[in-house]
Amino acid sequence: MLDQPLDQPLIKTVLLVAVVVITLMLNRSTAGSRHQAVRRLLLVGFVLLAAAAVLFPRLLTQVAQFLGVGRGADLLLYGLTVFFLGYVASSYRRMRQVEQQVTTLARELALRRAVEEQHHATGTEER
Repeated sequence: MLDQPLDQPLIKTVLLVAVVVITLMLNRSTAGSRHQAVRRLLLVGFVLLAAAAVLFPRLLTQVAQFLGVGRGADLLLYGLTVFFLGYVASSYRRMRQVEQQVTTLARELALRRAVEEQHHATGTEER
């Protein structure tokens, strides 16, 4: 039988709130220094939490048990899953923005080439 209870409302609430927060952050504009500052703060927080988990594994287990999870490793897996999903969604969003920029640039380049060819064919030069 399982060592942990089947009903874990605190960890479920924490994980769902994390998913909602990541979703809201991803729906906001990615441009600007404020977004970069938030990303850097999250990265620093992640590094500090990872170091704490390595240096004090019992603390991670205690936090996990407080949240209703049996082991610290399970809590770590839950957290990594949430952050991985956020990373994938963020990467997809950035990729879509880059694709849109490439499409815009390709269209502008095609239009410029067409104008140059038209000017060349008619014998006029562009100023």
